Amino acid sequence: MTTGISPPPNTPATWARLTHLGVIEVSGADAAGFLHNQLTNDIEGLPEDLARLAGYCSAKGRLLATFLLWRTGATFHLAVPLEMVAPLAKRLSMFVLRAKVAIRDASAESPLFGLTGSVSDLVSLLGEAAKTPPIAYQHVQTSQGSVIALTAALGRPRWLLAPLLASVPSLLASLQAARGTWSEIDAAHWRWLDLRAGIPQIVPAIQDRFVPQMINFEALGGVNFKKGCYPGQEVVARSQYLGKLKRRMTLAHLDSENLPAPGADVFHSARPADPIGTVVNAERSPEGGVDVLIEIPLEASSEGSLHLEGPLGPGLALLDLPYPLPQNEVFVRPRL
Repeated sequence: MTTGISPPPNTPATWARLTHLGVIEVSGADAAGFLHNQLTNDIEGLPEDLARLAGYCSAKGRLLATFLLWRTGATFHLAVPLEMVAPLAKRLSMFVLRAKVAIRDASAESPLFGLTGSVSDLVSLLGEAAKTPPIAYQHVQTSQGSVIALTAALGRPRWLLAPLLASVPSLLASLQAARGTWSEIDAAHWRWLDLRAGIPQIVPAIQDRFVPQMINFEALGGVNFKKGCYPGQEVVARSQYLGKLKRRMTLAHLDSENLPAPGADVFHSARPADPIGTVVNAERSPEGGVDVLIEIPLEASSEGSLHLEGPLGPGLALLDLPYPLPQNEVFVRPRL
């Protein structure tokens, strides 16, 4: 296993063991309806050939978790940071009541892998049955497990592989045999790719902080505004339709070796006494420094600058998001 976060040169296909993620499994005759009434996205209408992002909110409409969710038959799989699996499974179980639903931590038998490369690389590794349409969140179920096309990062196609436990040894053997084509990266590199794709991940330090739109979750397809009620739905809908959203998430770069923690404060030079924003996620960049997702006011001024650790702390340079924001919202780039 490699120790750095950068793949060796001239190896376009990479793979990672996603040891930072776990899986909550929700099954039973009422599983679809139960999740539909708890999460921000349409679960009852989720076909087996699609995966979806979905959020779980508090009654205040603030995100307690973000998931990648897919189904195999009547069973739903929710990928979430490993340290959050047990408390989230316990919390969801509190609302089952008399529904025919079973919720369990399936992390031990549900290892996850991340793959980047070309479609031909994927097919040569897993076979033609694993070929997915070139659309994000397409899901293909093979004899080896699930293959889900993800959003590209820096122009590189990506997939999530959720193999059957019995298929893991043969998968690892195939990856080792294909070392001339496939190179292993670590989970930190994969998290950086997620970050550069503009995909936020709610972790314990930032639970109950953000309405979904504040971290662009509806722009990523993680919120369905036509479905019925779920916890916090009225707050989320009000933010959408009454124009009360004043904050958004964007990408930024920090020329520092220190990795800021999720939840760290972001400051503006024009308001040195008070933080104006929050670090959502941060990962070290293979090119040096740190890339971060930050949540800040829409009116961040171009006449000032953004910083961590106070107005004289390390400066943040805004980067372009890889997707458009609704209503042509744009971020002004502060000068450093």
